[in-house]
Amino acid sequence: MPVLPPPRTRAVVLDFYGTLVRMVEPLPPDHRTLFERRGLAVQGARWGDQWAVGPAEGEQHAAHSVSETAYHRWELDRLRRRARACGVPAGELAGLVEEIDRAMKAVRLELFEDVRPVLGELRERGLLVGVCSNWFWNLEDCVEELGLGAVVDVVVGSARAGARKPHPLIYRALLDRCGLPPGDVLFVGDMWAPDVLGPLAAGMRPVHLCRPDPAVRGAEPPLPAGAARIRGLRDLLRRADCRADGGAAAGPAGCG
Repeated sequence: MPVLPPPRTRAVVLDFYGTLVRMVEPLPPDHRTLFERRGLAVQGARWGDQWAVGPAEGEQHAAHSVSETAYHRWELDRLRRRARACGVPAGELAGLVEEIDRAMKAVRLELFEDVRPVLGELRERGLLVGVCSNWFWNLEDCVEELGLGAVVDVVVGSARAGARKPHPLIYRALLDRCGLPPGDVLFVGDMWAPDVLGPLAAGMRPVHLCRPDPAVRGAEPPLPAGAARIRGLRDLLRRADCRADGGAAAGPAGCG
């Protein structure tokens, strides 16, 4: 039986948080402390998990993504509605919501140690390198500030795309920016629905990244047909399909 050549890969697109970067200290302030400073401890207890107050996975918000101003207004409106539902007095809403918004975005990020060498090698192999992530409006700025501008060709963030992974709209925006058919794109990320199931449904070939020191912990579900699993980005360089010319690379085709 003839051995089929590996699929042609022309682009490798990676998730941002948990795949390229992790959060490091000093961490953003706990939202409950922001409530307590204003004498709103009861309302702060109702607020809930500070990392669950943003847009939900798969949420579509294209009408608000027409400009940075419109998107930020929508962000504040969402927080204001939630704070009001928690019982925050009208006179405290504006100041508290603005403080929460700043706190959510006051994150200090650090690249995983394998990011620079792997992305550089992918570019040297002639592959287009992209970043696609559920993130704030400033994803492009974050990529530049982390020193990845020279090795990343395409950046697509949910804020500007109008939807969050795994909504199909963000993958369509990504493929349009790449100018490639989905089968030519390898999508790498650590989150199951946004980085595996969503890209697979869009026709891309997903690679589930399960680091030994994950930024976000999660289960390792059985891989669906067409998906792969790796333990670090260096495993990408061993994949036979991770070359622009489709030629074989040394080593196994990834783990998992």
